[in-house]
Amino acid sequence: MNRIDVRDAVTRAHREEWARVVAALTRRFGDLDIAEEAAGEAFATAVQRWSADGVPPNPGAWLTTTANHRAIDRIRRENKRDDKHREAQLLYDDDPPEPLGAIDDERLRLIFTCCHPALAMEARVALTLRMVAGLTMPEIARAFLVQESAMGQRITRAKAKIKAARIPYRVPSGEDLPARVSGVLAVLYLVFNEGYLATGPDTDPVRHDLTAEAIRLTRLIRALMPTDGEVAGLLALMLLTEARRTARVSGSGELVTLDEQDRGAWDAALIAEGHQLVRGRLASGMAPGRYQILAAINAVHTSARDVRDTD
Repeated sequence: MNRIDVRDAVTRAHREEWARVVAALTRRFGDLDIAEEAAGEAFATAVQRWSADGVPPNPGAWLTTTANHRAIDRIRRENKRDDKHREAQLLYDDDPPEPLGAIDDERLRLIFTCCHPALAMEARVALTLRMVAGLTMPEIARAFLVQESAMGQRITRAKAKIKAARIPYRVPSGEDLPARVSGVLAVLYLVFNEGYLATGPDTDPVRHDLTAEAIRLTRLIRALMPTDGEVAGLLALMLLTEARRTARVSGSGELVTLDEQDRGAWDAALIAEGHQLVRGRLASGMAPGRYQILAAINAVHTSARDVRDTD
């Protein structure tokens, strides 16, 4: 496998495994800085090692194991300077990594940690983009229209606040979940909107990486809270909006308004799933919230075969 192929493999692994690796390290070491740095070093090592040795059968497990070793090395170095080498040794264990299928709950914990109400909304969005979605600092800075250094400081302060305030790395308890989830949904909605109408210079008008990540994370919340109306509403809204993505940009890269879009290019499967969610909420008889109303409006638009048939 040549170096370009290896970089492609690492890129695919980055998209699929970044949140898993960061979440696993955060659970074990309780420090977002250590988790992010060790994960970054593991991916950098992968570029070098996989070029020589080939891509391993299980890239995710390889990355998690390598990142764990990097994190332990860093803690040992820091603690040795403080004459606490024995404490660092206690962190080391030879237990095999958890099966990747069990990491979904870890990602949920990471989402709720990054979206804690003690953090400002902009910090929550930026931290989620970095730690959960795996976006680079320049990408996040462009999304917020700020300098990369300023965004780096913002994320650093957010991580420091999580550490200083001892914000727990967990999904809130059942009684706390309804109050906490509204803030998480607001962050995911902002992430999706940034992808659907990217604000940064020299970026595509629609960023599928962001919209897809927002949908993926909302699906996780939906699995956690299957009866919550606003979670279902936000997922339906995202799906019905995402269904029109390919028709939203012309061949020359210009945005196409709803009334001029080629409706034959809309994603029928996403529309059907979104409509099913909307109908389910309407049938519940419960008063709809903001996301459910927006989803219902989108359902009306995506039900019409021609703009003139819109109710």
